[in-house]
Amino acid sequence: MPVMTTLSDTRSRRNVYVLVAAQAVLGAQMPMIFTIAGLAGKQLAPNACLATLPISMMVIASMLTATPISAFMAKYGRRAGFVIGAAGGASGAAVSALGLSLASFPLFLVGAFLSGIYMSAQGFYRFAAADTASDDFRPKAISWVMAGGLLSAVFGPELVKLTAESMAVTFLGTYIAAVALNVVGVFLFALLDIPKPPARVAGAPQGRTRVEMIRTPRIAVAVIVATVSYALMNLVMTSSPLAVVGCGFHTSDAANVVTAHVLAMFVPSFFTGHLIARFGVEKIMATGLVILACAGLVAMNGVQLENFFGALILLGIGWNFGFIGATAMLTASHSVEERGRMQGLNDLIVFGGVTLASFSSGGLMNCSGGSVQAGWTAVNMAMLPFLVLAGGSLIWLALRPKTLAT
Repeated sequence: MPVMTTLSDTRSRRNVYVLVAAQAVLGAQMPMIFTIAGLAGKQLAPNACLATLPISMMVIASMLTATPISAFMAKYGRRAGFVIGAAGGASGAAVSALGLSLASFPLFLVGAFLSGIYMSAQGFYRFAAADTASDDFRPKAISWVMAGGLLSAVFGPELVKLTAESMAVTFLGTYIAAVALNVVGVFLFALLDIPKPPARVAGAPQGRTRVEMIRTPRIAVAVIVATVSYALMNLVMTSSPLAVVGCGFHTSDAANVVTAHVLAMFVPSFFTGHLIARFGVEKIMATGLVILACAGLVAMNGVQLENFFGALILLGIGWNFGFIGATAMLTASHSVEERGRMQGLNDLIVFGGVTLASFSSGGLMNCSGGSVQAGWTAVNMAMLPFLVLAGGSLIWLALRPKTLAT
């Protein structure tokens, strides 16, 4: 395993504070959009099975832009890449607002696609937290930055409640608020202090190729667990507002469920890094997968409001342990020279899985069985094979001799 350079963490802590603020301000648009995009899509789409297509378009854009954004950051620095992400978020929300005002589903999809550029850039906040951190501080830095989503978990859905019906066109005010978040939040990146990667020198070590890295057992397992954790979280969370409203509850109830879910995604981040340091990253990842399985069981046990809350809270905690654990494992398994290639490849694969999950979510929810309950059960049943895949990969890694696992 490559040896990472130990750095002073004074700079890293400053960067963590900035990235936490960015998660809180700009990140608020993610729970906002995930709360309303499926509901707005159902209003605009010619077929109910396409209701979650806007979320799928956003995730597709995240997948397609992950590698270019990573390469752009490797050349021009994190700050420039994050500004590009905020520009994508602002333009996406603006185009989505226009699509809503014109009742144009295709235009609404274009806006969702542009919003995916922000979603992709936001995914690199966690990697940016690790850039200037020492080996000991790295898991905590990643965890603390992810904890910045705690504020967005409260702020975003509350904005939905305030803005969803604030204008003649439902949800139009919410997308206008998302534009404002991007415009205000972009100025935070001026405070980042992450050096640009040094220019490549002819003959200097370039590290392993993407194929060589992905064949490394610890990297492969980290990518698998990150992909499964994120994809299953997206699969269930995308359908949850439709399921809540479809079972007779209100949009405000759906927003409250999403708030509880996003809180559960980020509250554990205050101690996930400490748990990783104490118990080891593999055990935390495995615990996350078990909690995700429990989320599915709770969801299939009934469609009362408390079931939705319980399932989505467990879903958030499971995602936190699985995804942060996988990120910590990944960042400790590649060198500085390999960073741009590996992180871009990782997020390409992760968001590829999330894309498939978001596509599947709408179809399973609206087009499998004759009722909302049947669709919600199908969504949660779909988690099983992927949990088996991720859990099996961790067992495989644990059984390998330590010298062969890196």
